[in-house]
Amino acid sequence: MKGRRTNYEIYWEILVFCWKPKTFTSIINRCDLNSKIGQEHVHFLTEKNYLLLQIQDDKKTYITTEQAQEYITLFTQLYRKMFDNSPSFKL
Repeated sequence: MKGRRTNYEIYWEILVFCWKPKTFTSIINRCDLNSKIGQEHVHFLTEKNYLLLQIQDDKKTYITTEQAQEYITLFTQLYRKMFDNSPSFKL
């Protein structure tokens, strides 16, 4: 499957990437998003309590919450059924 990613795919990518704390800059770089779109996605996931903003020594990072595991699992299952493979990050 090629082409534009859906918001659901981008949410999945962000959540999987943020299992360990990540800065906003690393999220948008890794997920290939511009700053505005990245802010919208991170804000949405934070509002849903799927991402947690951590501030330590003036460093802001985001980490995936346990609550997000249900979304990750369901999205992965749906994706496998539709496309006969697991979603993945582009290399």
